[in-house]
Amino acid sequence: MTEALFLADLHSPQVGDTVTVDGDEGRHAAAVRRIRVGETIMVADGAGTGVRGEVTATDRASVTLEVAEVLTSPEAPIRYHAVQALAKGDRAELAVEMLTELGIDRIIPWQSSRSVVKWTHDREERQLGRWRTTAREATKQSRRLRVPIITSAMKTRELVELIPTMAVTFILHEGAELTLRHFDLPEEGDVLIIIGPEGGLTDEEVATFEAAGAQQLLVSDGVLRTSTAGTVALAQLQAFQKRVSQPK
Repeated sequence: MTEALFLADLHSPQVGDTVTVDGDEGRHAAAVRRIRVGETIMVADGAGTGVRGEVTATDRASVTLEVAEVLTSPEAPIRYHAVQALAKGDRAELAVEMLTELGIDRIIPWQSSRSVVKWTHDREERQLGRWRTTAREATKQSRRLRVPIITSAMKTRELVELIPTMAVTFILHEGAELTLRHFDLPEEGDVLIIIGPEGGLTDEEVATFEAAGAQQLLVSDGVLRTSTAGTVALAQLQAFQKRVSQPK
């Protein structure tokens, strides 16, 4: 059985140290997951360091373990970033969940022209909180040691400035003619994928991104939902670039 993973602050842990998970995460571990003394669990700091060990003490709001193994997940030479257009319902959060499970490094919300959802300042704070919570939970579910960064929402002009800083940027588009096998992919650096909303990207948006250096990419012979397109693209990129990010 795979050990449960919880997120907590870690300070240069060593084998033999004790680590306590408290606060909301501790209450979840003790009261909801019902972790008991003698069980083996994992704790990660969300930034690439984790520990595995046996639980030595619990109460209603915390669990304590003795570190038997220290785990690390170094930053990979290739870093994946996803621009996710805002979408109605839970589709954007589903995208965040699946991208996190696959190991995305950063997710950037984007208010595209055809996004039905509009984030006001107050709503943005609430929605970012939901996206970040989703990313944390997906990190734990997938037993990853790194929680992806969820940035504040960007506008199109900000993305135009971001694109030239990337090693390569792909616009996911059902009208694209080229698949990944047509591109020379980098062995290191930052890879950005742009995912449009349910209504698709406008011709103006595509042209604007291409002028900044982005390239159109076809990842399916069908039209994918905004919630799944990024996941399909990321899985293909990882397969082509052979990125492995298992904890050591």
